Amino acid sequence: MGFLQTAIQYFWREESPFVLVFTLCLAFLLFTFLKNDQKSVRNTLIFFIACQLLAIISGLFHAMQFTFAALVFHEAAITGAGIAVIRLCGLLAFRIVLPMIRLQPPRITEDIFVIMAYLFWFLVRLRFAGLDLGSIVATSAMITAVVAFAMQDTLGNILGGLALQLDNSIEIGDWIKVDDVVGRIVDIRWRSTLVETRNWETVVFPNSQLMKNKFQVLGRRTGQPVQLRRWIWFDVSLNTTPRQIIRAVEDTIMLADISNVAKFPQPNCVLMEIDKGVSRYALRYWLTDLAVDDPTDAAVRWHVYTALERAGIQLEVEKQSVHLIKENEKYEGVVHQREAQQRVKTLRRVELFAQMTDEELSGLAERLKFAQFAKGNIISRQGAIAHWLYIIINGEAEVYLEAPNGERRSVNILSKGSFFGEMGMMTGEPRSASVIAITDVECYRLDKEAFAVIMQARPSLAEDITHILVERRAQLDSVMHHLDEQTRSQEKSSQRNELLVSIKRFFGL
Repeated sequence: MGFLQTAIQYFWREESPFVLVFTLCLAFLLFTFLKNDQKSVRNTLIFFIACQLLAIISGLFHAMQFTFAALVFHEAAITGAGIAVIRLCGLLAFRIVLPMIRLQPPRITEDIFVIMAYLFWFLVRLRFAGLDLGSIVATSAMITAVVAFAMQDTLGNILGGLALQLDNSIEIGDWIKVDDVVGRIVDIRWRSTLVETRNWETVVFPNSQLMKNKFQVLGRRTGQPVQLRRWIWFDVSLNTTPRQIIRAVEDTIMLADISNVAKFPQPNCVLMEIDKGVSRYALRYWLTDLAVDDPTDAAVRWHVYTALERAGIQLEVEKQSVHLIKENEKYEGVVHQREAQQRVKTLRRVELFAQMTDEELSGLAERLKFAQFAKGNIISRQGAIAHWLYIIINGEAEVYLEAPNGERRSVNILSKGSFFGEMGMMTGEPRSASVIAITDVECYRLDKEAFAVIMQARPSLAEDITHILVERRAQLDSVMHHLDEQTRSQEKSSQRNELLVSIKRFFGL
């Protein structure tokens, strides 16, 4: 009994219960709140327990009268336990407490403070061991100078990493450009900074290189969100005025719903130069996710192309001497006939034209205009005045209603063969709903002027069309106001005469 009591009294001191409880509480908090670094906490806790076992062994040696061995093991146990506690305190302070008050110091800062605490703890233990710290410092000065000279490059990288982070020059997550390398910073270490490029490459930059040379931090501006200005270039003939081109492009891009394109600052189109027979323009927009620059550029180019095409503006190339072989008239006639047949076939599927003759459909087909819309384009906006109808030949579009508070409510999904905008073409009424392209959409567009020729030739067609329009309006009202079947029938009956009068007045019948 005396042997065990002597051993316990040697390693179990007055402060031991406090240190043990404090360490276990730290470990519990870290396991609870630090989900991503539980392995580090677990390893530190195992190290602490190993130090406690070493303290028990020191007590056993002391009881067996091995005084020097007991002293060495006891000092090693205390020093190791202190290192473990410092490590746990560092994790708590830098990874839980500081983030809670919205401070995100770089990892290298945590390492510096923890290492300084380790050194302080070692000095404290040396002092308790009876060593003169002044003599140690004087003796180590020469050694420190020799080591510093031999490791000047490494020390330059370490000090460079400290300087870069302490003055917030770069942070993890920043996109930087160094020479021809563009990538996102994923880690800042003691010696180097790791940058991942869009090509799945990891580039290692020595910290001293970043300190000595110029580099760009992309997309960062004081007080502003992270976004980068991109340039989309295109050439147009001198025959079209800049005002027409800029309006066609800017109106489309500003209204379109394009992923990763900022709404503010607004995209803008500018005339950059006039040379070699063409006008060169640039659409400038702000990219919000720097990782997807090329895909977003491609989406914006497609919107620019479709906007210019709908406006009847063709892209141009620099003037060059090119020999062309002109197709003969017979071939062109065959192509035109095939396209006309396809248009007539498309018109036949539209319920609005079901009562029209083959001759009327053929005449109407000649007046159709082809229009393309990129994904995200607003094809028709609620409340707008537009006297034309669209027939979808490829792609899908969504019909939705906009509440006064800006909330959207989906009404229908339109696909190949669907048509919309008939009320605007037939009566001149504002658009009752908005339509957005949810894929790339190809349409035929029919203007009021083209349809008026047929209406003037056969006024009786107005009554057949009125019946169809009443049905379409009743469907929309049912969705908007949740009408039952009886109320819907009453609404249709009251609207038929009113709508017929509006059509006749609009077309001057």
